[in-house]
Amino acid sequence: MTWRDKAACRDTDPELFFAFADTADERTAKAICWGHCPVRESCLEEALAAGIDAGIWGGLTEDERRGLRRRRTEAAA
Repeated sequence: MTWRDKAACRDTDPELFFAFADTADERTAKAICWGHCPVRESCLEEALAAGIDAGIWGGLTEDERRGLRRRRTEAAA
């Protein structure tokens, strides 16, 4: 069993997590992640480690993950 098996989104249409920015779908996807997903952080860390640029992962959009990567890089320097 992996973190994906425990994800709150596992039975949700994946297209929801690849919605256009600032739409009702994006807000719904983020609510699933932030509201009750027990593996949100594992999901986010995988997306960051793999450099995934598309979609909502761990409750963050592409732009939000880029910002987080940048802040982490700056903090490590």
